[in-house]
Amino acid sequence: MSHKGRVTTLEERVTIAEQVEAGKSSREIAEKLGRPISTIRKWRQRYRQKGRAGLSTVMGRPAGGTLATVSEKMKEAILELRHQHPGWGPQTLRLEVAKDPRLGGLKIPSRARIAAYLKEQQKVRRYERHQDLPQPKAQPLQRPHQEWEMDAQGVVTVDGLGQVSVINLLDAHSHVSVDSHACLHVRHPSAEEYQRLLRRAFLHYGLPEQISLDHDSAFYDNKSASPFPSPFHLWLVALGVKVRFIHKRPPQEHARIERHHQTVASQALEEQVFPDLAALQCRLQARILFLNHEYPSRAVGGQPPLQAFPQARHSGRPYSPQAEEQLLDMQRVYDYLQQGRWFRQVSSVGTFSLGGHVYYVTPRFAHQTLQITFDSPTRQLVCLSQNGTEVLRLDIQGLTKAALMGDGSPLPECIPYQLPLPFTCSDTTL
Repeated sequence: MSHKGRVTTLEERVTIAEQVEAGKSSREIAEKLGRPISTIRKWRQRYRQKGRAGLSTVMGRPAGGTLATVSEKMKEAILELRHQHPGWGPQTLRLEVAKDPRLGGLKIPSRARIAAYLKEQQKVRRYERHQDLPQPKAQPLQRPHQEWEMDAQGVVTVDGLGQVSVINLLDAHSHVSVDSHACLHVRHPSAEEYQRLLRRAFLHYGLPEQISLDHDSAFYDNKSASPFPSPFHLWLVALGVKVRFIHKRPPQEHARIERHHQTVASQALEEQVFPDLAALQCRLQARILFLNHEYPSRAVGGQPPLQAFPQARHSGRPYSPQAEEQLLDMQRVYDYLQQGRWFRQVSSVGTFSLGGHVYYVTPRFAHQTLQITFDSPTRQLVCLSQNGTEVLRLDIQGLTKAALMGDGSPLPECIPYQLPLPFTCSDTTL
């Protein structure tokens, strides 16, 4: 769908330039970005004439201002109403100032001019085109532990405990119930809870090839149009586990884990009373063993999953909590980040935030939108100014093994583990 009347962002202009360099036609670029072909042609021409600097051309009226011919009294009234009612758009503001008897006889600007004035006064939310994190494409499932689906079930009320959220983990190919983890009195489990569950699952089944996740804030920066990967995400990357974020809402994707939520709840929670969280966790583990070893699953021909797929007992990629730091390969993280690109606006005091850390670039770049990439050899952020003429390099923050591993909380009791196998960290097969 074409978004007429919306000002292009720097990210869109950069994308247009990249598509032009790739030999794409204006029509192809317009279809890709959902913008009018006239907009694409305009920025194509500016890029050819002025290069990267042309992408930051200041548009609009001259220095007199957008409402240069409108009285100061009218402009003050518009800004006052906007301050009192942040949700009012330009059309509402125009109708409201027309009712104000103090403004009788004054020229009322059009809706478009009010919108432009609000933008000029920085009273609008900056629009940013969404950009996905680099991730592997969905592949046909061919073997156990090729992909695990992980998701937290919505909050349920459990007798004796109150509100509980259960995180479930399922092998998408063999339908083996990898693990379940109960979180008490939380609607959205933290990244630490997900990490705790995965450590236990890795210990039992080994490392999978890939994990698919939704866009929960525990492992995805869902407040940014160009999200930076979370420490949880980079922890998996460092372990050599690919991360794939689903693009469609269940049941179009993650249908298996959504059905699995219902199975686990009926097996372990319904009409049950638990004295404490440990008792609930033991119950979950007992029913998972039952589902894997005894319960006939229609999804795998009416057999228990581990009977249908005995090779699913272990992925062949060993893990132990004691060896985790050794297993983390930070070069995987550097290579992954080098594929990314982020756009951040600099504050009035010369700072921007990326990955939960604040970086200082001096007030000279205030209110500019920086294009940020990562340079793997130097482990630095490379920040390109809005006009493309200046490059700043900043040491990246928080990118250490300790930061990715988190607090390393102990595994809960009452969990049936398999005995440690005679693996070394260099082994890759059983």
